[in-house]
Amino acid sequence: MRQPLRYPWPNFDPDDVLAPAIAVRVDVPETRAEVPDHHHRKGQLVFALGGGVTCRVPSGLWMVPPHCAVWIPGGMKHSNVATANARIFFVYIEPGATDLPDRCCTLSISALLRELIIELADRGEDDDARGELLTRVLLSELPRMPVQQLHLPISSEPRLRRIATALAEDAADRSTLAEWANRVALSESSLARLVVKETGLTFGRWRQQLHLIVALRELASGASVQQVSADLGYESVTAFITMFKKALGKPPAKYLSSVAQNGGSAFVA
Repeated sequence: MRQPLRYPWPNFDPDDVLAPAIAVRVDVPETRAEVPDHHHRKGQLVFALGGGVTCRVPSGLWMVPPHCAVWIPGGMKHSNVATANARIFFVYIEPGATDLPDRCCTLSISALLRELIIELADRGEDDDARGELLTRVLLSELPRMPVQQLHLPISSEPRLRRIATALAEDAADRSTLAEWANRVALSESSLARLVVKETGLTFGRWRQQLHLIVALRELASGASVQQVSADLGYESVTAFITMFKKALGKPPAKYLSSVAQNGGSAFVA
């Protein structure tokens, strides 16, 4: 069951705050929580200090593992789902306040930027001078952060969206390409071409990317490698670890450890 992901104050609207950037800390309860589809004028940086967050935008799913952040440009419709007990920050940035991409992307977050975000969220409201200094440094540092490829491209094509929704709800579904083609009334070859055309990935690589997103989210929330492997339908833990290492360069434990130690700068293939 998912609970609404609430701000610490009722009736909060970030677009009503006239500041180049504001940061909000949100502590998630013991159950998963979500913010349903919405949009706002300001751009939004979704940063996870603990646990994991998945952001959905019209073009794809974006994973926010610990010590990384997803950038969502202003005006873009999106939703956020956080794992249980996640510690997350939303940073709302005025359009044009800093040089960030006009598309969704996952950013590494350095130790310095992490501390700036935390301090900006936790500072007293009457400390305007310190808030302005923190904001200036934050906005100058953000464009320097490396981009990570932790997302699943999703097409607006109805048949592919149907498949993506089904796999997101049941990532352990091991139906073959032929079985999926039958469900959406296409030939196997036609579906294979459609997936490549719309996402730039083969069907197998596309599903693997979804598995990586789900795996990182669940591992970040405290699930064991054995549990995640079983939930994703792998025949063995070894098979899951092999897939993970081939895709991300390191086995799960070492990958998450390197992300935490290096402020989100672990290599992503």
